[in-house]
Amino acid sequence: MSQSPKECLPAADTSTDPRWIVNEYLRILMIPDPVAASRFVAPDLRIRFTGGRMMRQPAECAAFNASRYAWVKKRIEKTELMEGSSSAEAVVYSLGTLHGAWPDGTPFEGNRYVDRYVLRDGLITQMEVWNDSAEWLLVRAGLATLDTAPADA
Repeated sequence: MSQSPKECLPAADTSTDPRWIVNEYLRILMIPDPVAASRFVAPDLRIRFTGGRMMRQPAECAAFNASRYAWVKKRIEKTELMEGSSSAEAVVYSLGTLHGAWPDGTPFEGNRYVDRYVLRDGLITQMEVWNDSAEWLLVRAGLATLDTAPADA
């Protein structure tokens, strides 16, 4: 399967479009309603969360988020279907930023994330999650600084 983004029109039935499935899964998971989000995942779901944490259920993601944040939501900027994807197997990337509040109530926004999903026959079988939260926590602890200037500055 090629790994370049595929630009294409949404399927006539959006509920079968892998991008729609991922976006709807994320919308429901971020409520958080992991029970309802489970309808989009296969029984053999494998999740690799930030820090390499292995999980098997959407409820584990929601529980981890509840331990790290007072609340958190995703602002989805792009959802990309990879070239070569089919109804049998699709790879989808979701890119954007997190916003919310840390456990002490301090708000944050602009925390970058990238999620990678593998769908088989319309169900999510793999989910990989990366974001900048660990970097931001290091800064909050006084252990690091962030240079947020543009690379070409």
